[in-house]
Amino acid sequence: MQLYSTKNRDIQVDLKQAVFQGLPEDNGLFMPNDIPRLPQDILDNLSQLSFSEIGFHISKTLFQGAIPDQDLQGIIDKAINFPAPVVQLDDQKYILELFHGPSLAFKDFGARFMAQLMSYFNRKEDQELTILVATSGDTGGAVAAGFYKTPGIRVVILYPSGKVSALQEKQLTTLGHNITALEVDGTFDDCQALVKHAFLDQELRRKIRISSANSINISRLVPQSFYYFEAYKQIQHTTEDIVFCIPSGNFGNLTAGLLAYKMGLPVHQFIAATNKNDVVPSYLQNGDYQPRPSVRTLSNAMDVGNPSNFARMVDIFSAAKGKGIPSDQGIWKGMNKLISGFSFNDQETEQAVKYIFDTYNYLIDPHGAVGYLALDAYQKKHPNTKGVILETAHPAKFKEDMDRVIGKEIPVPERLLALSGRVKEAISMSIDYTNFKTWLLDNL
Repeated sequence: MQLYSTKNRDIQVDLKQAVFQGLPEDNGLFMPNDIPRLPQDILDNLSQLSFSEIGFHISKTLFQGAIPDQDLQGIIDKAINFPAPVVQLDDQKYILELFHGPSLAFKDFGARFMAQLMSYFNRKEDQELTILVATSGDTGGAVAAGFYKTPGIRVVILYPSGKVSALQEKQLTTLGHNITALEVDGTFDDCQALVKHAFLDQELRRKIRISSANSINISRLVPQSFYYFEAYKQIQHTTEDIVFCIPSGNFGNLTAGLLAYKMGLPVHQFIAATNKNDVVPSYLQNGDYQPRPSVRTLSNAMDVGNPSNFARMVDIFSAAKGKGIPSDQGIWKGMNKLISGFSFNDQETEQAVKYIFDTYNYLIDPHGAVGYLALDAYQKKHPNTKGVILETAHPAKFKEDMDRVIGKEIPVPERLLALSGRVKEAISMSIDYTNFKTWLLDNL
């Protein structure tokens, strides 16, 4: 498997280098040279395969011999050892529950796979590897859980002060051991900018081995493609078109869906559901991509004003046009054929949470509620479809808001209750890169 930078296809690396380097030196993003289709017999017989078997076949097809089959199967078995069930709301709408992992968020899939992959590639290295990760909510908790006590790897998590939920913060700040949390006086975009700056700092990289666990790292996207196939497997026996609705922030999850589509998953349409941070839906509407500072909302993990993975989305639709680089207009038209975009405000989100509970007796978190609204809006114009909403986090991670909106206390899983008694340990950090770099050099 070879990968290139989205900014320069002449920059070529293998899988190991892409995983450890995180970002190309030109500040692009790594993408596979080739996204091969799954063998037809695998696509035709998904119902006969377990979730981990699906993950193995996708990885094997994509990695093209970069990891021996036996080792790859071991990585998959350790990483993907919890389910992704589909729950039916009504004849048109389904929920793909992605919160059954250790941190109760969809990012457990990517974080655990990445931890196993990095541990495999790192086993012969002498120098410690430091993972730098920015989080708007769920990524940090998943990475902390996925890499906790992994030999030879240290994790530094940057999160925006006051902009993650109380339980999310506990997941970031209470593990200790090889996990360090930096509480940044800024937004998620500021956290992400610090991480990106570090990766482009050659002086720093000569002194410290660093890599990323954000969705800018290609190894995060690969396992996220698994559950699109797993969901399709569970509802494929229908004559109606299947659409996937993805609550979106940094757009790694939707990009993983596009990866699944390129590998042969028969998706009719993707729906990008956002809160007020609607940079991509606005682009889909008018063709003008205008990143801007993120706005705080109820669905905080989606508070991203400059989504990194948009560069990958552009690259996918550039490649889809064949030889040569298409015009911006061509990319926009290509995206519009396959992706619909919708955005909703906090009031609409709260109303959806309450409506879904009252109508279906189903607790959906604020991110999933945005997804419900987007799917409902799409299906009003496209009624002959079955839609799958990606429910990205357990609603109890947003307990205070959920209790207020529902009007009563919601149940909390034991693994979250156990966090309440733990003591937060976080280091305050400004958005100034010099301060961040000094801390890294003094403490790693």
